[in-house]
Amino acid sequence: MSAQTDSSPITSSTTVREASDLPPGSSLRGWLDHLQARQRLSVARPDVDLRFGVAGVANRLDGTSASLFPRPGGHDVPVVSGLLSQRAWMAEAVGVSENQLISTFETACQEPVPWQETTTAACQEVVHTDVDLERILPIPTHNEHDSGSYITAGLLIARQRSTGAQNVSIHRLQVSGPDRLGALLLPRHTLEFFNEREVAGEDLEIAVVIGVDPLTLMASQAIVPIGQDELEISGALRGAPLPVVKCQTNDVRVPADAEIVIEGRLLADRREPEGPFGEFPQYYGERAERHVIEVDRVTHRSDPIYHTIVGGGLEHLLLGGIPREASFLSHLRRSFPCVRDVHLSQGGVCRYHLYVQVDSPRPGEAKNVILGALATHYDIKHVTVVDTDVDVHDPREVEWAVATRFQADRDLVLVGATQGSKLDPSTADGVGAKLGLDATVPVGAPPMKFLRIRVPGEDEIDLGSVVDETVDDWRAAVVDV
Repeated sequence: MSAQTDSSPITSSTTVREASDLPPGSSLRGWLDHLQARQRLSVARPDVDLRFGVAGVANRLDGTSASLFPRPGGHDVPVVSGLLSQRAWMAEAVGVSENQLISTFETACQEPVPWQETTTAACQEVVHTDVDLERILPIPTHNEHDSGSYITAGLLIARQRSTGAQNVSIHRLQVSGPDRLGALLLPRHTLEFFNEREVAGEDLEIAVVIGVDPLTLMASQAIVPIGQDELEISGALRGAPLPVVKCQTNDVRVPADAEIVIEGRLLADRREPEGPFGEFPQYYGERAERHVIEVDRVTHRSDPIYHTIVGGGLEHLLLGGIPREASFLSHLRRSFPCVRDVHLSQGGVCRYHLYVQVDSPRPGEAKNVILGALATHYDIKHVTVVDTDVDVHDPREVEWAVATRFQADRDLVLVGATQGSKLDPSTADGVGAKLGLDATVPVGAPPMKFLRIRVPGEDEIDLGSVVDETVDDWRAAVVDV
């Protein structure tokens, strides 16, 4: 996918908005204003410890409030966490209702808006050529057995030299030295870009961008074909091209309004120890020989804000879950028109357990949906398919469907020795079993056998007009009647 410069036309059917009409999540600082105006931003007292203190406070506030830390550990740069720790907040950031979030994200993936390049950018106001990461940035240590401080909310942007295509993703990055980061690269697009350069004996030029707007943060997690730049999905979500700027030491383009940019290279033929680190499954990713980034330069705003995502927290889970739901829904609908909705449950760490809602599947089709869903991404471990009378966003409803419509000898799909998540400790180095549960009403069942009970008119009752909140003595109320 080719990049667009300032003079290039915008060729997308997505409606392009004026700057004043951009959604709340189009600016990090604007989003902080939005949260504070709604009592969803807690400002800590200065000097909270970067080692466990920031993560501890952020975890205590997780899901109820974002947290801002002035002078964390005495560092001049403030830290923020918990920007997107509720599904409803993500919808607000995009400027849509919660039930429109997935379809809006799906459309943004299908109709990207090319970015526009600028030559001046806030993210390059201050330049550090003498790099000492922990002197320049307040990088926290989160969980008890983490091997040290980690960059956890950095968007790693890589550019494929042969095509100019970019990829945006988030990887855990261990601070291994003043100008060195250890990186866990799972089998995704960044690793493909790197392998192409390493075969040629060359490093892969990258940038790590910290402190981006919520829309770009969400876009970074889209599951899209290799060569599709996630920065263009951010443009579609905002309805306007995302301003980008070329890095100073390489050709990677980064969001111009970002807070911090780390420019560097993934080193060919170099692996060093990285880990352990507390990951989204609520376990530690093991220590192993992993890829290495050498940092060439750090640039940032004159007054930057550092964003951290606490490993295993709601922001970590939801940030990976919501964009994936949109991608999975689009993928499944192409093959199965009966698919209506999908959900990655929090109990399945927003990665491993997928619920799929279908409408009147044909005989055997629910099992085909299971197989298709298991193939959407190697992370998917268990798939449960339900009918449209079951809310896939309510785990109790899904469990009810399994309890009353599923029989293991008839409705279970089991596939062994498949590629799974290397971060799932129950697998053998990422190889494990996949499970599917068909919890739909059996085809040909008598109409009354699986008809859900309901009280007519229950949902329309105005409780305020029926319940007397002034009564404080039930005995007197009964006598009066």
